[in-house]
Amino acid sequence: MKADLGAARTGKPQLPRPRGYLSDTVISWLRIGKGPLPTREAVQREGPYGADLQLALYVLYELHYQGFDGVDDDREWAPAPLSARRYLEEAFLRALRADVPVLGMHEAMAGLLTEPADDGSSVSHFLKRDGRLWQLREYAALRSLYHLKEADPHAWVLPRLRGRAKAGMAAIEFDEFGAGRAEDIHAQLFADLMADLALETAYGHYLDLAPAETLAVVNLMSLLGLHRSLRGALVGHFATVEVTSSPGSRRLAEAMRRTGAGSAAERFYDEHVEADAVHEQVVRTEVVDGLLKDEPDLEPDVAFGIGATTLLEGRLAAYLLAAWRENRTALPAPLPRVRARRPARSET
Repeated sequence: MKADLGAARTGKPQLPRPRGYLSDTVISWLRIGKGPLPTREAVQREGPYGADLQLALYVLYELHYQGFDGVDDDREWAPAPLSARRYLEEAFLRALRADVPVLGMHEAMAGLLTEPADDGSSVSHFLKRDGRLWQLREYAALRSLYHLKEADPHAWVLPRLRGRAKAGMAAIEFDEFGAGRAEDIHAQLFADLMADLALETAYGHYLDLAPAETLAVVNLMSLLGLHRSLRGALVGHFATVEVTSSPGSRRLAEAMRRTGAGSAAERFYDEHVEADAVHEQVVRTEVVDGLLKDEPDLEPDVAFGIGATTLLEGRLAAYLLAAWRENRTALPAPLPRVRARRPARSET
């Protein structure tokens, strides 16, 4: 069943519920356009991976995407929240640089090309083998914060690349955006998957349910995409996503089939098995190699992007698996089932 993502996106998402002082002040400022905002000292008192800081950062980043209902679009570039965002980013980036192992770029890339063993740390292995439909629904709800904007932050790097790197990146992004067909945009395919799973397909709908680990995964690609100085790390993030996607998607497609999730649910991951097998070659030989031929000094940044992505995805996997192995929800409450949207547009 085709979800009408276009209709879901005609209304902006609602501002989420705050999770502490940092997110409360940010959300309040965005709502009314004045008031206190987090200081550097206040940010330093909070854990860099905690839900309060990550939500505050997510909300400020979202101004560069769809925005929020009732928030003036011009607040995207208001100086005061930009300053507060910088403090949040500094704390997040400082923690990542401290926690990501220092590897050479070739060593980091070789790690991506090695198929991980089923050692109990992989969500896709778990879901393929033991996953139940309610767990797949939770996974899709949380990953929707990522997949409904999947290719968007990577597009920001295009003006910062040249030659082979730009051409390769543009070719992959063209596929991600449906190769000219709106119904094949990968975000649309994920919305169709959500409809099969009786989930709400509206952009940002599950933000209030997302743990800090999910927010950090999404915030990383926004952080890297919005800063020209982090373009090498953004390419490393992109390489991690594309190189590891095909085998993981194959396992998730099998999980969808085994649990009877639905044809659209299967199609999203089947599409990524095929497309990302091609993308892997392009990202390695054209995007990464092309970038480093032009700017060899960015090798450590590419490796850092790979390591940061791997670190945060591992934290999210550990969070989910700890709950699911105990047969309990990873969310604040079990997900309700909703009626899947039928398309408002005609299709030919």
